[in-house]
Amino acid sequence: MTTFYLARHGETTWHADHRYAGNSDVPLTRHGLGQAAALGAWAVDAQLDAIVASPLSRARRSAAPSVETTGLALRIDDRLVEIDFGDGEGLTPTELAERFPEEWSAFCRAPASNPFPGGERGRDGIARALPVFDELVEEFPDGRVLVVAHATLIRLLFCDLAGMDPDGYRDLLPVLGNCNITTIVYPWATESQVTSHPRIRLLGFDVPPGRAAI
Repeated sequence: MTTFYLARHGETTWHADHRYAGNSDVPLTRHGLGQAAALGAWAVDAQLDAIVASPLSRARRSAAPSVETTGLALRIDDRLVEIDFGDGEGLTPTELAERFPEEWSAFCRAPASNPFPGGERGRDGIARALPVFDELVEEFPDGRVLVVAHATLIRLLFCDLAGMDPDGYRDLLPVLGNCNITTIVYPWATESQVTSHPRIRLLGFDVPPGRAAI
């Protein structure tokens, strides 16, 4: 079984205003760079076999200190990009509710099933990103892999792998800290058990790098 360390990227310039940042390439703040450095310090002793990141600069920059401290090459996988929020990119929840009241209401009811106008369904994001994990398990069957990606995608994937309805991700997992680590072992269930058992074993959720287990 493969151990995955899932980390959200560091704080961005849209963070303070709670603006939706999907496939928009938003830069890290100085604080975000510091968070990335803390993740890199954790990686020193994590005995990683691979580091994989979303192609967006905020994820690549967040993974860079871990690449430097471990000497591993950074792998970029386009399938790990954040959910595309379409016309909601760069808007706050208040602005979305004002401009797209019906779509915002539908999103709040079932966010994995109802995208913003011109955006991507969360369930489709799961479908594109999940094969990344299957492929890494095949390559590193007993390995340890750091994946640096995005809050919405990580929460959607976690719900799917844990056997929970992805439409509940915003209620079940309302917050995912920048550069915090969620540790899972995957695959946990056998193929025949997937319909009735979670596919992962959770070892830690949303843990700051300074306190995350190695």
